[in-house]
Amino acid sequence: MSVHTVAVWVMLATCGLAAQPRRAAAQPPAESDVSPAATRLAWEETGYDAGPLRRLHLPALEDRRIFTYGWLEAGIGANNWGAAFNGPVTLADRAWQGQVNQLYLVTERVADGSAGWDWGGRVDLLFGTDYAFTTARGLDAFLFQEFSIENVAAWGFSKDYGLAMPQLYADFALRDLTLRCGHFYSILGYEQVPAIGNFFYTHSYSMQFSPFTFTGCLGSWQPNDRLTIYSGIHTGWNNFSDPMPAGGNWAIRNRDYPGSGSTAGYLGGVQRTSTDGRQTLAIVGTTGNELTPLGPLPGDGSLVGNRSLISTVYTNRLGERLTWVFQNDNGWQFNADVAPGNTGQPAGLAQWTSFVNYLFWTFDDRWMGGMRLEYFRDNNGYIVSAPLRNESSLGNPGYWAEDFAGSFWELAFGLNYRPTANLVVRPELRYDWFSPNTPSTNRPFGRPLGQGIGTPGDRLGQFYAGCDFVWQW
Repeated sequence: MSVHTVAVWVMLATCGLAAQPRRAAAQPPAESDVSPAATRLAWEETGYDAGPLRRLHLPALEDRRIFTYGWLEAGIGANNWGAAFNGPVTLADRAWQGQVNQLYLVTERVADGSAGWDWGGRVDLLFGTDYAFTTARGLDAFLFQEFSIENVAAWGFSKDYGLAMPQLYADFALRDLTLRCGHFYSILGYEQVPAIGNFFYTHSYSMQFSPFTFTGCLGSWQPNDRLTIYSGIHTGWNNFSDPMPAGGNWAIRNRDYPGSGSTAGYLGGVQRTSTDGRQTLAIVGTTGNELTPLGPLPGDGSLVGNRSLISTVYTNRLGERLTWVFQNDNGWQFNADVAPGNTGQPAGLAQWTSFVNYLFWTFDDRWMGGMRLEYFRDNNGYIVSAPLRNESSLGNPGYWAEDFAGSFWELAFGLNYRPTANLVVRPELRYDWFSPNTPSTNRPFGRPLGQGIGTPGDRLGQFYAGCDFVWQW
């Protein structure tokens, strides 16, 4: 029996479990990233005295405040066209194929500087179909010049399954200051890679086409309970140690561009919570030089230009049951070698923007409903490509498409059912549609997508249905 078949049967069996009483036990937090954590919703139970019952205990480590825990996520979904890939939907990308998305292991020591100097750290290991999207060049992905493609996964066991290390960092804390050094998840946006931090099985375009990880140093200062300020440096989007190509076939052509030989970038922002704790505003941005490769031939060389992204997330707990979340992203890439997407836009500049609204309604302690409505504008057809699994896998050069210049819309409805404190089941219905800039613009949905070199789809819309479960241990 294949691993895909096993995943499907496990998910179906889980969906039929009888409800059991919720239990609480002392445990480590589910998430402790230096990130706008307060923008997450109330269902993320991060206290030591509540939430999932942890099954993995190592007393020798726990005596030193080092905790090990994890989760299993598996699911299945499909589109109405019968296409092998669900268009630009990543992570849950394979149609009618059971996916073990995440078999996730965390080992963590949380730095507590309230009484003086303290240290901490964390290492994450991810096995499953999500691995290909979380890699960083020079760590768990090949360097750019080896395949002239960014973030080709290096620890893959197959096209679908492999291993990634999305976090590996150390923390140093002193009172209201914390410094994180190493490899860590991005702090931009509302959604995140770990399945335990999201309501929906699928993800927004805003999350899918933004940086997943950074490598560098990030400081946070919390002068009071309502304000946190972030500031740090990194080595580029999803990059661990890959330098700019100074020589070779893909050498940078515009070496006179400021900082063309450096991948260094800046990451920073601010988060503010209202006095009553019901509203949170987080504004986070990153800027730095990134490669914008030219054409399919090595002789074309590469260009480098500044890439900047600003993400704003506002959360408002409107009542005891209703929560609204709003996100706006704005991104720019200079020297992208793209045609202007609108009158007055400089040639070569790529722009993208998004607006995402979430509404969550708590029925009771077991059931929650959610809705997500998103508008994502890829003004020049630069940032969206699909299917990303082909692009990030060995042996599939060119079997993806891009140049989707236009506007993406997506509307998703979902439920979260928690029969136990350790288990959540997440059915979802979603509809995507695309408004192209011109009639000849590539289409992102349909059967042909990803089936040939540079082959797009043949449809402008797609209906998707899926369900997964997340079991914490």
